[in-house]
Amino acid sequence: MSGHKSTGKRTRNSQQGFTLVELMVAIAVLLVGVVAMAELVPAAVFLNGGNRANSSSLVFAQRELDQFVEQPLSVTSFVDLQGNTCNLGSATSFNTVVGNPLTTVAGRAAIDFSGSQVSGYGYYYTDPEDTSGASYDVRWAVISNGTAGNVTSRRFIIGVRGQGGNSSLLPVTIETTVEK
Repeated sequence: MSGHKSTGKRTRNSQQGFTLVELMVAIAVLLVGVVAMAELVPAAVFLNGGNRANSSSLVFAQRELDQFVEQPLSVTSFVDLQGNTCNLGSATSFNTVVGNPLTTVAGRAAIDFSGSQVSGYGYYYTDPEDTSGASYDVRWAVISNGTAGNVTSRRFIIGVRGQGGNSSLLPVTIETTVEK
C-alpha cells in the first residue's frame, strides 16, 4: 500500500459560466450577423426582380427574332403575332443599316436606345402577366445584302429594354443572319 490517504474532498472547477462582459460580446457579434442577414433579403428580392425582367426582355427579343427569321428574304414587312407591322429592311439598299441606329458594346453591335424609335422598326410591349407594371421598348435594325432588288441575306439586330416596374434594366441585344 501506498502512504497516501484520500481526504474525500473534490476540487471544484473555478469557472462556473459566462461573465457579463463575455455575454455582451457574444450578443453584439450575434446582432451584427442578424443585421447583415436582414440587409441581404431586400437586396436578393431586388436582384431577383431584375433577373426576371432581364429574362423577359430576352424572351421578347427571341420571340420577335424567330418571327423575322421565318419570313422569306423577298418580304420587306409583315405583321407579327402581337399585331405590329415590322419592317425588314430594303430590297434596294444594301450593306446599310436600316431601322434604329446601332452602337458598339464590348465590340459587338447593339441597338442605340438614346433616341426615339424609328417608325416601323420598333414598338412598346407590356406583359399582361407582369404585375410590376414594366413595359418593354422593342427595337431592331436590318442590314440587307444582295444585288439589284435581289436580297441574298439579312442581318437582324434586335434590342429590348425594360422600363418601369421594380428595377432599372440594361438593354438586351440579340442578332442573327439569314441567307438564301
